Amino acid sequence: MRKWGDRYDAYRIRNIDGVHHYMAYLMPKRTDAEVYINEKIDVTELLSYIKEKNLSGERKVTIFHCVIAAVARTVKMRPLLNRYISGKRYYMRHDISLGFTIKKKFEDHAEESLMIYKPKDDENLCAITDRLTPHVKEAKKENSGRSVDNILNIVKKFPKWFMNLFMWFMNFADSHGFMPKAFSSVDINYCTVLLSNLGSIKCDAVYHHLNNFGTNGVVITIGEVHKENVIDENGVSQVRDVMSIGVTLDERIADGFYFARSLKLIKHLFKNPHLLDKTLGEEIDFEF
Repeated sequence: MRKWGDRYDAYRIRNIDGVHHYMAYLMPKRTDAEVYINEKIDVTELLSYIKEKNLSGERKVTIFHCVIAAVARTVKMRPLLNRYISGKRYYMRHDISLGFTIKKKFEDHAEESLMIYKPKDDENLCAITDRLTPHVKEAKKENSGRSVDNILNIVKKFPKWFMNLFMWFMNFADSHGFMPKAFSSVDINYCTVLLSNLGSIKCDAVYHHLNNFGTNGVVITIGEVHKENVIDENGVSQVRDVMSIGVTLDERIADGFYFARSLKLIKHLFKNPHLLDKTLGEEIDFEF
């Protein structure tokens, strides 16, 4: 049941411990509390799994689909990643939401479209791929009418003085929980995790800043898959397929230990990709 102080997308955490309560005042801005992690992940088994999945021709599973499924699973099993701070108060989202941008063409001046995906408990990798693919194709069309893009195209016509007033109102509404749902529900600044697939443009994972506007506290960049010599646990050097990921986090929502174990889970899923066949609602065995 919704209580006073809750938001439409989250409930307020009223029993937050003293340390985290203090951190919200010590570092009131999300950009004050950024922590960045860069990791190389072995994706050799994952690529073999994707190749096997695509043999039937029913769908085209990609690395990015697997990242989405793995991140959704990780947030499901590590719920503190789904918290956010706004107005120095802690909230827990009702849903997991993953945001990303879609470039309509791989050209310098091509437009970008925003997309938010909310995974469901009865979805696995194949279901996620089937659900996302038509939406991505639609977003790449030149005249696709995505609501947030239409709003921003109207806003850009405002004069400077009006834009300053508009942004003051937006920041006030954001901090006090008055942001119109019509805007926040389609703005990637309000998602659990923001994903940037830099591998699609042949780029490595880079640091990506957080924004003080909105509620997003986790940003992940995905680099291009490449070959690299890797020394295994037995000291044997092998050429493996690896991928770099960069993760920027709001350290106020959880501690470094919690984040490190969450990253360990993502690595485990990529090493054992058959686990992506399980729906998000199914439990998996994993020793942290």
